[in-house]
Amino acid sequence: MRDQWYERQGMGDGITRLSEPHVHRSFAANLFHVRGRDADLVIDFGMGLVPLRPALDLEEGKRLIAVATHIHADHVGGFHEFETRLGHPAEAQDFARMVDQDTLAHVFRSLPGAVEQLPCLNWSPDSHRIRPAPLTQTVDEGEIIDLGDKQFRVLHLPGHSHGSIGLLDESAGVLFSGDVIYIGGLVDNLPCSSQVLYRQTMQRLIELDVQCIHGGHGAVMSSEQMKAIARQYLQGTSAKATI
Repeated sequence: MRDQWYERQGMGDGITRLSEPHVHRSFAANLFHVRGRDADLVIDFGMGLVPLRPALDLEEGKRLIAVATHIHADHVGGFHEFETRLGHPAEAQDFARMVDQDTLAHVFRSLPGAVEQLPCLNWSPDSHRIRPAPLTQTVDEGEIIDLGDKQFRVLHLPGHSHGSIGLLDESAGVLFSGDVIYIGGLVDNLPCSSQVLYRQTMQRLIELDVQCIHGGHGAVMSSEQMKAIARQYLQGTSAKATI
């Protein structure tokens, strides 16, 4: 079962998307492995129910950079498995503690059918906790994460959470948006959310020159799809979800 926990899909240009199909849909996030010439990048880390690192097909000895788009449980469960850990300074203390009020892991534990299949024998959601993963480096607006042949600019995109970030490959027109925007009901009513900041972020996304958007949930988006979702949010007509 552990060997079959993650599903993998090649997305082209050295990008692999992983998912946890046996996790409740509210906490089943997209995780990404981006291969670069000099270093690889891992973006988000699932629930941490089964080790993520062995599922990545990593090249021994190659530099590996792990970036969390934000603090929530479905994106940071396996963050501790990586030596180089980057995230936004607004949530730095949260990554170091990983308490339920920040990660929302208690919401996952309370869900009927938190998982469809057990990650291991005798596993129980009651015992699941997110392991602390202190950042080794903070990254903020405009900073560059360099893989050699690919460079990602950090975008601070608050609204879903205070420290939400996106990673933009300006050359390729590719954005990894985390939970800031994706196909499906957006969440803006958490203690760490701000609808005022979310509106500012949505306006920024409408003006962004990008071709392909990989969200924290759901299918890959085109620029037109992303901008339509952003406009719907600003008009108050977008689908919204609650956790």
